[in-house]
Amino acid sequence: MWGKLFSLTAVLLLVAACETTPEETGDAGGDGGTTATTDTTGGDTMAGPVPGSQEDLVVNVGDRVFFDFDMYDVRADAQDTLTRQAEWMQKFPDVNVTIEGHCDERGTREYNLALGDRRANSVKNFLVALGVDPNRIVTISYGKERPAVEGSNEAAWSQNRRGVTIVN
Repeated sequence: MWGKLFSLTAVLLLVAACETTPEETGDAGGDGGTTATTDTTGGDTMAGPVPGSQEDLVVNVGDRVFFDFDMYDVRADAQDTLTRQAEWMQKFPDVNVTIEGHCDERGTREYNLALGDRRANSVKNFLVALGVDPNRIVTISYGKERPAVEGSNEAAWSQNRRGVTIVN
């Protein structure tokens, strides 16, 4: 009888310990992509992404460009995005990036790794031509290993043929 009572008390204490609410320290944790500010009325408002962060790049500039099948030339529609990326990088001179080259599932692993490398380097070369220091950019190819969209159709393939800029 005492053993059951002791076990029940221990379980209740354990559950109560798990339910405590942590103190607010001002650090919301997470990826640090957004900041909270206090407005003039004393309430909290979301100010948006931290300037120079990955979220800032995604929200305000765009982090990816797309390629045609079996091509690595920067398309005309991608040039606007890359121009904005170059301007953004000039605004944040301490930010370094990695350009990821990706392919759709067609072709061999080796072929797609080489094509992804050419795509990543095309993006890098475009940014460098716009004045970004090449030492701030590294490239990597994932080939067909990291699809953004699953599927074996043109809609999926067109989203997987991409270059993605990642803030380091």
